[in-house]
Amino acid sequence: MAERKILVLFGSQTGTAEDTAERLGREARRRHFCCRVEALDSYPVAQLIHEALVVFVCATTGQGDPPDNMKNFWRFIFRKNLPPTSLCQMDYAVLGLGDSSYPKFNFVAKKLHKRLLQLGANPILPVALGDDQHDLGPDATVDPWLLDLWGRILLLYPLPPGLGIIGADVPLPSKFTLHFLDECSRGQEGERLWPGAAGRAPSEQCPFIAQMVSNQRVTAESHFQDVRLIEFDVTGSGIEYAAGDVVMIQPQNAPQDVQQFCQLLCLDPDRRFVLKPSEPGTPLPAHLPQPCTIRHLVTCYLDISCVPRRSFFQLLAWFSPDDLEQEKLQEFSSAQGQEELYSYCHRPRRTTLEVLYDFPHTTSALPLDYLLDLIPRIQPRAFSIASSLLALPNRIQILLAVVQYKTRLSKPRRGLCSSWLASLRPQQGDVRVPLWVKRGGMTFPAEPDTPVIMIGPGTGVAPFRAALQERIACGRRENYLFFGCRQRSKDFYCAAEWQELVKNGHLTLFTAFSRDQEEKIYVQHRIVENKALVWDLLSRCNAHVYLAGNAKQMPAAVAEALQCVFQLEGGLSASEAEEYLTALGRSHRFQMETWS
Repeated sequence: MAERKILVLFGSQTGTAEDTAERLGREARRRHFCCRVEALDSYPVAQLIHEALVVFVCATTGQGDPPDNMKNFWRFIFRKNLPPTSLCQMDYAVLGLGDSSYPKFNFVAKKLHKRLLQLGANPILPVALGDDQHDLGPDATVDPWLLDLWGRILLLYPLPPGLGIIGADVPLPSKFTLHFLDECSRGQEGERLWPGAAGRAPSEQCPFIAQMVSNQRVTAESHFQDVRLIEFDVTGSGIEYAAGDVVMIQPQNAPQDVQQFCQLLCLDPDRRFVLKPSEPGTPLPAHLPQPCTIRHLVTCYLDISCVPRRSFFQLLAWFSPDDLEQEKLQEFSSAQGQEELYSYCHRPRRTTLEVLYDFPHTTSALPLDYLLDLIPRIQPRAFSIASSLLALPNRIQILLAVVQYKTRLSKPRRGLCSSWLASLRPQQGDVRVPLWVKRGGMTFPAEPDTPVIMIGPGTGVAPFRAALQERIACGRRENYLFFGCRQRSKDFYCAAEWQELVKNGHLTLFTAFSRDQEEKIYVQHRIVENKALVWDLLSRCNAHVYLAGNAKQMPAAVAEALQCVFQLEGGLSASEAEEYLTALGRSHRFQMETWS
């Protein structure tokens, strides 16, 4: 009989693909497979030729880019010198996770599936394309696909004689066990919240602990949205960046949430423990010191403010001593209960901490060894850098919109990272934030005479502030900015800076204040109004166009406005205008960075 081994490899940016990969791992163990679940860049990719059965779970980020933890794998798998029979012994399946509001929906999964075929691998199923925009999220695609997947796999690798599938009502062992240290060692660990980069280039594993220098509100106090210009000192970090790059920030839970969580689970925050894997070979979490306090675990690692996923409810149900609570948890974790779960959890954005309060008997019975199985790690957040090293050496600035909104729950919903950063008061003492820099999705032209047209409504203007500072420091004048916001008097970020640049001849500025008059005016309207200039810059001056901001309706509206310009000024037909914009994208003369 063929060896019953399965490898699950994931590329994950926000943790959803990792969570789905872990689900696959659990389902494999219930079917008595020997299963490994690894990030694609943690797996020695040259060993892939020896694998018989692999499931890939891949998210797509930005404009069709692979997640950070699969970029090395991505480069390797597309090497031109790989023989077309490299993977002919491998059966595989690809599960994609994406967002259909982006133009390159699930691009990474589609392209990987095609590449594996080119290398001779044998697909078990067609590629699956999970969609965040579906009412039930990616599970609407994932659930039926997994049923098909296990049906096919069990035909190839039948269950051993005498063994059945372990039922969903039987808990699997926890991944780690917490071994608490002696009471006498309480509070003596002196651990730093983060180990620091220690001479290496700052990274997710070793962030630089930057000092927050300033935290300034740039919207009027009467404006509904709180937007901050925040500055960090990165002296001594060795960090270098260019316009278009991104700073990654590792947030922390609010102290009051940490306190509530510890009280709810009757945890002593100063108690120290070491983690031990339940199975040999399971790596320990790279982001946790050993030994570690409960306070550090809850403050810096467990994402108690995230909206919990289905697996959370399934795990809670196993340990519930209360019949009513267990019945509800089982409903939420079943395929039939997903609409009910959406209504209870996802639509109102109920947090993990709030759910634990709603199931008090279950929460009090929860074995602590399962905390890391139950609650995912806090994921870092990405922010476009809004400053240039040429203008501000050893500094990084970001333009941060503080996320707060109402749902049917009485307590307002708050973004974890934005609320944490906004709460910090550098003027009241030493404030430190773990961060590192990564390459962004936009690069600006090196040729000094190339004009740039930048379209950045709202906080989308952040990377263009960096680009303007950088270009002006290098003496480049052909800078055109389309900026949009609601009202000139309330959310015209950096207005004095832009006006000074206009006065000095460094910038041509077009503004759209959507609520300052009866009819709404957006950046796309200003583009069409200035169609002759835009077409001249593109057709005669080889200009580059950049777009940054919210991914919902704005990018499509701007693309439509540009195509309108191509038709009205360039005399192109509708199809020719669409192809012209596509060609600009292919040649990197049209670049976008959008977020949802």
